Amino acid sequence: MRRVSQGREPRPKGLGPVGWLRWGWRQLTSMRTALILLFLVALGSVPGSILPQRGQAPEKVVEYLDEHRTTGPWLDRLSLFDVFAAPWFAAIYILLFVSLAGCVIPRSRHHWRAMRARPPAAPRVLSRLPQSTSYETERDADEVLAEARRLLRGRRFRVADGKGSVAAEKGYLGEIGNLLFHLALLVLLFAVGAGALFGYRGNIVLTEGGAFANSLAYYDQFTPGRQFDPDRMAPFSMRLDHFKVTFVEEGERRGRPLDFSARVYYRERPEAPEKFYNLRVNHPLAVGGAKIYLLNHGYAPQFTVRDGNGDIAYRGAMPFLPLEQRNLTSEGVIKVPDARPQQLAFQAVFWPTAVADTRNKQVLSAFPALLNPTVSLMTFRGDLGLDSGIPQSVYRIEGIGKTLQPVRGGSKLLRQGETFAIPGGGSITFDGAKEWISLSVNRDPGRLPALAAAIVAIVGLIGSFLVRRRRVWVRATPGEGGRTVVEVGGLTLGNPTPEFDDVVAALRRDDPQVRTGSDDKTEE
Repeated sequence: MRRVSQGREPRPKGLGPVGWLRWGWRQLTSMRTALILLFLVALGSVPGSILPQRGQAPEKVVEYLDEHRTTGPWLDRLSLFDVFAAPWFAAIYILLFVSLAGCVIPRSRHHWRAMRARPPAAPRVLSRLPQSTSYETERDADEVLAEARRLLRGRRFRVADGKGSVAAEKGYLGEIGNLLFHLALLVLLFAVGAGALFGYRGNIVLTEGGAFANSLAYYDQFTPGRQFDPDRMAPFSMRLDHFKVTFVEEGERRGRPLDFSARVYYRERPEAPEKFYNLRVNHPLAVGGAKIYLLNHGYAPQFTVRDGNGDIAYRGAMPFLPLEQRNLTSEGVIKVPDARPQQLAFQAVFWPTAVADTRNKQVLSAFPALLNPTVSLMTFRGDLGLDSGIPQSVYRIEGIGKTLQPVRGGSKLLRQGETFAIPGGGSITFDGAKEWISLSVNRDPGRLPALAAAIVAIVGLIGSFLVRRRRVWVRATPGEGGRTVVEVGGLTLGNPTPEFDDVVAALRRDDPQVRTGSDDKTEE
């Protein structure tokens, strides 16, 4: 047997691994931690509202990175251009989910047991309660308690008999509303997470007269959920018939867009009849469980390119990216890999309404509509490098100065319908311009459960504010002269309500034998 040296007290033992785990779980599942995590989710969503996001506008992300070459890469490293798919946002989201589950589920069990339990017995001294009163009556105690029991049950109180008293309680709907709010918030988080797992987001650029089918090959950018199955994509298709923009023509707001309207035709299945829809901003097309949103628009100049042999090597419209949104000056490239004997490429700037700026000796666009469409071309000849297998951007020419060389005298300003004869062979004709639109196709299977959970959360929150827990006790004891002393006490969670006074008034009104001028006492 070990001896403890005299004068030394045994050192206290630490919590140990199990104790620390229990402490950490209690901290995580506290309401304070849940509120902090909810605040962090809201705070983390702010960059997703301020900065452009790759899932919605990838071209604006590229533009932002080009304009902010110092801060842009750092923001990109922090995943601030794809906030809702960032690891740090997912960590906060999961911790919030666990915290709410660990907080609300035990509270729900406790509240269920409280609802099934009897109302608590009457306190020994009812006069100490926030609301209390007393009076005397000629009725006996049993008759008073029976009348109180009938009255309280008529007011939807849960009633239990005690020794010489009646205990009543109601207002559980307030706590039920509070729990419904938190449970609905938990379902809402789960629905949003399920939508992120099984849904997808994709962006498509569609030119007037063009069409696409809901297949991975047609998307310019596609972001699937982690559990996304491409075989379960709905087989719908859509084509853009015409896109119209209405601009302000006079005043300080001249050139500002007033309305966007895209005439589209779609099929829910290949064998289904074609349907018409007028696609507008904030009026998405719902088809195949997905929603198609109109995001952006621009111009796609049309060209016909003949190679050195006189054959048509390219004919079509190429979407250009706007350099500025006010008058839609745009830039783009045309790659002609089928030209012979050498491949051709053109770097171009497009002005919808070209005017000459004599002061700065340059061409500007004075209005965003197609009033005087003009394009400036710079020609390159050589090898485009498309056969190397390395992917290239459709908005950039690779290999300039290496495999591609600028053509001497190959720069030209063309108006609609004009043709430029390329030095060394070939020609390019500017045929006009079409409109293009960018579409966002979003499928979120958790959208409807999230909507239902949000509605339940609002209803629960309203109920938790409007309904409060109330308790009423009635005690009847024999008094002097054969009379009965009736004591009534009330306790309300929060500020007292007028209901206690209504109960007391109803008890007195139903008792014609209450002594007039009795010594009543009410504390509120």
